[in-house]
Amino acid sequence: MATLGRFEGVAPVSPALPPLAPLVDDVDAATPITIPLLPGDRTPARRFKFALANGCTIASLLLGMTAVFLAINSELRLAALAILACVIFDGCDGALARKFGVASPFGAQMDSLADLSSFGVATGLVSYQWLVLQGASPYAAGPVAGLIVVCAAIRLARFNVSPKDGRFFCGVPTTMAAAVLALNMLIGPKLPAVVEVTVIGVYALAMVSSFPYAKLVRVLRLPLWLWVVPAICAMISIQATFAAVVGGYLISGPVLALVHRRRPALAIGA
Repeated sequence: MATLGRFEGVAPVSPALPPLAPLVDDVDAATPITIPLLPGDRTPARRFKFALANGCTIASLLLGMTAVFLAINSELRLAALAILACVIFDGCDGALARKFGVASPFGAQMDSLADLSSFGVATGLVSYQWLVLQGASPYAAGPVAGLIVVCAAIRLARFNVSPKDGRFFCGVPTTMAAAVLALNMLIGPKLPAVVEVTVIGVYALAMVSSFPYAKLVRVLRLPLWLWVVPAICAMISIQATFAAVVGGYLISGPVLALVHRRRPALAIGA
């Protein structure tokens, strides 16, 4: 007992701790590394081009927010025009990045986030306001507006992780869906509210479908004589022509899927 008393109050002996010096030496290794937003040479000229390309993405983002403000104040025609302006700037950012040689993973992520904001959230809210003013019940307009947002998010996420195909889209792209919905508010035919809700719901679901849809570049390369009939019809009734063109493009996906099913060697990308 006397022996034990001599050690009373003394902390038990613990295993030797590792030296602190290696921990201090590893401080730099543990520091987060900032990845340059612009890969390659960061010359003033390339920085300006990089800023110009991503400035178009930011413009699309701000225009989507403007469309929301306009819709809240019942300025739906101006809101639809703002969505169409988003489509234009969205087409410019990628084209400028590729032309200037300043494409980057940062730009791709910015573009995807701006698309979700402008073509998902903003377009969904504008569509909700428009449907309610057309006489649709908020209990019907709300879910279909939410469907636009959800389908746009799924479509963009799937596009980001899928192999790309230069010929077809897998599902209707968010940009085209937003443009069609905006144009429908401006020049679309007057339809009953329940039909409008159904049409918008179908177009939202088309974004997440697996049907192949021809890219706009391929459509514009069609023979000139194929554009004569739509041009003449537009002079007679632009509303009916718009509905026919949009409906024809929507149906083209299932038709192309049936054709490609007979050609298994043809791969469909995103």
